[in-house]
Amino acid sequence: MEKQIVATHRRARHDYHILDTFEAGLVLTGTEVKALRERKVTLAEGYARFEGHELYMVDINIGDYSHAGQRGHLNVHPRKLLLHHRELAKLKKAVATKGQSIIPLSLYFKSGWAKVELALVKGKQLHDKRRDIAERESKRLLDRVLKTRRSG
Repeated sequence: MEKQIVATHRRARHDYHILDTFEAGLVLTGTEVKALRERKVTLAEGYARFEGHELYMVDINIGDYSHAGQRGHLNVHPRKLLLHHRELAKLKKAVATKGQSIIPLSLYFKSGWAKVELALVKGKQLHDKRRDIAERESKRLLDRVLKTRRSG
């Protein structure tokens, strides 16, 4: 089962604390799938929300398929996500907690099926982002020092 990654949300790990991840299927039309194969998708503004007992992906822009003609698809509209009932119940309970939401991390094809990796997240504060940057810089400096010691 090889993953063919179509798009990723690059700033997700910078802007959010990732609490848990889930894999979900997407309900798509034919031209949407073909546009995904052409990598015409933007995940940056996307998020998931519940409507009743179903979960929908909102604000994901899937561009027009190049050979669609007049019968294309809407670029931005809610797309239903396919998850098991226990996963939906867990996510619904978590989203009810203040400050937690669901965002897409990546969109990919797995065995020919379009899948999205969802993350249950909590937003980072500015001081959290600064702390992460400082930790990354200190780790990089430590690795550099250890490398020079090993080689010298």
